[in-house]
Amino acid sequence: MATRNIVLTDHQEHLVGTLVKVGRYQNASEVLREGLRLVEEKELQHQQKLMALREAVAEGLQDAEEGRTISLGVGEEITNYLSSRASELTRKD
Repeated sequence: MATRNIVLTDHQEHLVGTLVKVGRYQNASEVLREGLRLVEEKELQHQQKLMALREAVAEGLQDAEEGRTISLGVGEEITNYLSSRASELTRKD
């Protein structure tokens, strides 16, 4: 395994020390590896959400290009439409 020197804030050092002291982790390296695993997991989730958003935008643009659009007025009509769509999507889940 690679060895790195890192600088922790006082708060971070205290947290690492506490987690080791109470037996949650065997040593500081375990704490930091767990933290990095969580960062990696969060980054993967972020990338998946970003990919889903890009796909949704592409689908919406394709719909618009092919004329699959609706015309809405203003104000309450838009609010009602969005509320209705949100209810439909919630029921699908």
